[in-house]
Amino acid sequence: MTTFCPLFSSSKGNAIYIGAPDGGILIDAGRSCRQIEVALHNIGVAPDSIRAVFVTHEHSDHINALRVFASKYRTRVYATNGTLEALDDMQILSDKFDAFALNPEGTDCGSLYLKPFPTSHDCRESCGYVVCAEDGTRIAVATDLGCVTDAVLDAITGCETVLLESNHDVRMLENNPQYPYPLKRRILGDAGHLSNEVCAQTACALVKSGTKRLFLGHLSEQNNLPALARSVTATELTACGAVEDTDFTLQVAKPVWDERAVQL
Repeated sequence: MTTFCPLFSSSKGNAIYIGAPDGGILIDAGRSCRQIEVALHNIGVAPDSIRAVFVTHEHSDHINALRVFASKYRTRVYATNGTLEALDDMQILSDKFDAFALNPEGTDCGSLYLKPFPTSHDCRESCGYVVCAEDGTRIAVATDLGCVTDAVLDAITGCETVLLESNHDVRMLENNPQYPYPLKRRILGDAGHLSNEVCAQTACALVKSGTKRLFLGHLSEQNNLPALARSVTATELTACGAVEDTDFTLQVAKPVWDERAVQL
């Protein structure tokens, strides 16, 4: 049985747990080590059972606990060459754990197989992941997307479970007085973050291709609302002719862990 749990998902920190009978993995480690340990214990997972941390990119909300967690548990770390170079420059890498460059064709991690795909974001070499389990389950994690490129869509199409970025409401962002204009331009650009509307359009294409479980992730706490993000995607899916709880399920991944892992 494969399990899936967004431990943390927001602009303040991200960590996704995917479990298999022979051990699980983390995608990103963007809160404190202690917070991740507690979240794992809350779903019945021992932190020392984590086989590896797969990093999407080097921004702090994805790697905040990486050095401490990986050093404490001697956990392997995988990332693209560009991300590894950035982590090395940031002095995140350590001789207390092993770090490996991703194989573009995929990496075996016990009974899980992870294949990276390139994403458009303002960092060295970001990626998302498709996780394939021995039972045939396919899970995609696709956040920090300035836009949905053909490479992204090709990679995640057909995955039964998808965590898709729904970062911001465009009007909320544009009218936010706390965000300077250059930051707004960055978020709205093709190397920034995905809006609710683009997320919803992508969700329709995914459900038509066979996706059954959708999680909306990486919501901005300043420029979005969970109910709004969910409503935009749910409305678009209904307009596409999809029926909730029949053709798909839809959840907002919470900023902090507060529910059990999903058995897939």
